[in-house]
Amino acid sequence: MSIPIQPVLVGAGQLIDRPDNLSEALNPLSMMQNTSELAAIDAGLLPDQLQNLDTLVVVNTVGPKLFANPPAALARRLGAKQAEQFITGTGGNTPQTLVNTFAEDIANGRRSMVLLSGAEALDTLAKAAKADFKLDWPEDEGNWPKPNLLWPERAGSNPVEQAHGMVAPIVTYPLFENALRNHYGRSIEAHQQTLGELFSPLTKIARDNPFAWFPTQRSSKEIVTPTLINRYIGFPYTKYMNAIMQVNQSASVLLTSDVKARQLGIDESRWVYLHGHCDVDDIWHVSERIDFHSSPALEAGLASAFEMAATTVDEINHFDVYSCFSAVLEVTRDALGMTPDDNRLLTVTGGLPYFGGAGNNYSMHAIATMMDRLRSAPGEKGLVTANGWYLTKHALGIYSAMPPSIPFRTQDPNTLKSLISTMSHPKLDPHAQGSGTIETFTVLYDRTGTPQSGLIIGSLDNGSRFVALTPSDTHLLEQMTLYDPIGQRGQVTSGEPTNLFEFSL
Repeated sequence: MSIPIQPVLVGAGQLIDRPDNLSEALNPLSMMQNTSELAAIDAGLLPDQLQNLDTLVVVNTVGPKLFANPPAALARRLGAKQAEQFITGTGGNTPQTLVNTFAEDIANGRRSMVLLSGAEALDTLAKAAKADFKLDWPEDEGNWPKPNLLWPERAGSNPVEQAHGMVAPIVTYPLFENALRNHYGRSIEAHQQTLGELFSPLTKIARDNPFAWFPTQRSSKEIVTPTLINRYIGFPYTKYMNAIMQVNQSASVLLTSDVKARQLGIDESRWVYLHGHCDVDDIWHVSERIDFHSSPALEAGLASAFEMAATTVDEINHFDVYSCFSAVLEVTRDALGMTPDDNRLLTVTGGLPYFGGAGNNYSMHAIATMMDRLRSAPGEKGLVTANGWYLTKHALGIYSAMPPSIPFRTQDPNTLKSLISTMSHPKLDPHAQGSGTIETFTVLYDRTGTPQSGLIIGSLDNGSRFVALTPSDTHLLEQMTLYDPIGQRGQVTSGEPTNLFEFSL
């Protein structure tokens, strides 16, 4: 009987780049090279031992594509040109999904040493553009073919949602938040206070994290109070409640098998095990979700991951719950069965609004930080949750420096996929017409803090969903932020490209 192969995470590296002047700023490729070498050193290896990689994956950047083939360029810098190379698509779930995917490949003997790496330099790029400064960065490192895309891309929103502005997360996530407030039965004022109390402890963790982009502790009142600096963006979110992608951050993680780790002489004190994992998608388009205060896919995925890990949420000591917006924290906390008075912190990094939302690569930082936390407490367990698009793609990992009690198991993706796909849910009417009721809403603001438009998702009297804008009347928009419009009725008029919702008198 053969001994099962156990995948292990053995090294991690993180970097933050705050150059004194733009001429010293690191480009993303150099950042990934640095954190990849740091991951090797963290595992107790020499950087040149990365030549032994059989797989190298780069998390796609959000900003401009500076290199034709980032994985090939990074592989050449690391001396790992023989490694199979991939680049990913879009999604904050990506780093955890990569760990899950390649841990399964390692357990099945298909791979033995995998490097995952990502970087963003959006702050440098924004400052250079504002100063009209030409960065002395290589435009490319060779005449590369296009990189191998690991998974096909899929747009996060449908044409109707796109026409109504539901592309940027700052537009879509407030819809969940207002629905959650209504679901909890809170007044607008009480809910804002609750959100400040939820986020304020995260700022304290960011303050003490050397890799955090915003190491500033803030009070709950400061976070939720709108000011000229902390203006509303999409009600009820002020600027301090939004993930910020304008950062210069990089993180890399090194995976291998227990067999390979022993061959390389990596001390077992560096090993971190993936006890349970899951990847699951919700009903893809937001406008067709069952409701806007829960995620059935996340609930099912967490149950699957905990069952695989033979553990429960009560045994989790450390969390890093994806936190691009507070709605994700709340929906995840609810799915975990945790109450607001649970004193376990929901992040190890400080969270995306305060640590920094490094594009698609934030959760690589969460995993790297979780590895450090668990190595210092081998008997404890940690949960990392990662989210792509709009509470759409969920990736989960349960970790410990303690070996699992059962051999590593792979996930059958079809089980949960069929469960979610067969759930009854409203259908979107792209040309909505008639009477309808508001299910959720947001008010969107310009850079001066002036309300510009109202966005509504609701149900028509026949049960179908609609997406619509309100009239751009400043008094009406201000009233929507003072008096909860959820549950109110009105008339929907179909239009091209947007529908119009007018309140009943």
